[in-house]
Amino acid sequence: MNNAPVRTVSDAKRDFYTHHTRPINSIYRRVVDELLVEMHLLSVNADFIYDSIYALGVVTTFDKFMVGYRPESDTDSIFKALCASVQSSPDHYRQAAIALQEAAKALDADGLKALIDHPHDSRDHSPIAATLATLVDRPGFKYSRAFGIGLYSLLELTAGEATLADQQTLTEWVNYLGDRLHLPADKLSKDIDLYRRNLEKLAQAQEVMQDILAAERKKREERLQAVTAPDEAGVQSASSTANSPEA
Repeated sequence: MNNAPVRTVSDAKRDFYTHHTRPINSIYRRVVDELLVEMHLLSVNADFIYDSIYALGVVTTFDKFMVGYRPESDTDSIFKALCASVQSSPDHYRQAAIALQEAAKALDADGLKALIDHPHDSRDHSPIAATLATLVDRPGFKYSRAFGIGLYSLLELTAGEATLADQQTLTEWVNYLGDRLHLPADKLSKDIDLYRRNLEKLAQAQEVMQDILAAERKKREERLQAVTAPDEAGVQSASSTANSPEA
């Protein structure tokens, strides 16, 4: 019997900042904190079992919401620290996500439905089917937001973002997934909607930040010009005096 104390959010955050010591850019800090807390709470939940769709959701969430982060070189360190905070390997997450992404790119919407309807028939040939078969066979499956985002990512790669932009089509997919995989369709729908709205908000925040930075650069250039202009005028005046016939 394991009597080790359950790790707390504070433990996870301490581990994170041990591995990533640089401050987090303010626009992205909430994204990192929320993902860290979600990953930690799931890792200490007795009903939670890691799977590739969950890994895809974590990787997709991180990659999508960290677009435009500066310095860009810090993103790898931040992701590694997130995985370290739940005592896991970043390669474990990345490799699982890549395997599903590559498998999804070889499918269309009908192909994905075939795997969902009959996952056991293809579990030896597709990492998507293998994960789905395990899910179907698992009693008391613990649904998570990251798992929902992982499923949505598979839909984007197979059905296409343009198709999912139609709300009725997306609703039909959500209801289908809920029915076939015994998932809480309402929760899945809310998680996908929140995910998409937050991506839009982040894009807007990034645009505002770019405008602010551009305005600051313009002000610095104007101040520099104001400082150098009198000096240039003085040089020109001295040159004119020296070249004057009366000089």
